[in-house]
Amino acid sequence: MPERTRAGTLLALAVTGLAVALAAPATAAAKAPGFLAATDLPPHPSSSWTAGKVTAGVPQETGADECLRAVPGHEAAWHRDFRTDLDTNARQITVVLPDTRAAEQLASRLNADLATCADRIAQQQPDTRVTGKDYGTLPVEEGAHVYGVHTETSWGASDVRLLSVGRDGRAVTVVNWAQLGGFDGAPVEAFKKTTTTAVNKLH
Repeated sequence: MPERTRAGTLLALAVTGLAVALAAPATAAAKAPGFLAATDLPPHPSSSWTAGKVTAGVPQETGADECLRAVPGHEAAWHRDFRTDLDTNARQITVVLPDTRAAEQLASRLNADLATCADRIAQQQPDTRVTGKDYGTLPVEEGAHVYGVHTETSWGASDVRLLSVGRDGRAVTVVNWAQLGGFDGAPVEAFKKTTTTAVNKLH
């Protein structure tokens, strides 16, 4: 092969390789932040927690979640699902942003989502009784905030969720705990400890 042609071929291959690298999802090369373990979840009175694998990306169904509208659309994201053998499940989603300003903005949008989630559900499901609660902030890293949402359908199905958002530097994490029943069975104080642990484990 003539030297000029060979050099041109090598240059083309190098450019193509760079383009492929730039087009690859951020989660393919980035290291996942620290995640909760099963033992970090609020203890269940009659069943133990099982933790799934830390998986790249945001779960598809999150896009339909009125409480977490700001989460989808981020490449550098991971999630982990947790379950018990009974009526309780949980999920942690963490997004790593390009800089702290972007992370602060995402955390702010998520707090707005969680604070107004109950109202949006009530508007979309007029036959469902919805109650939202604000359990306040937690003094961990750049801060965390805990919320609760209870829904009861016209046919008597009752579900309660505890949700939190926290930030440490460029990382923003959301923890979602859900169970059949109402606020009286929700382990708020234990969930606050879970949230604090989740933020502390990010780095």
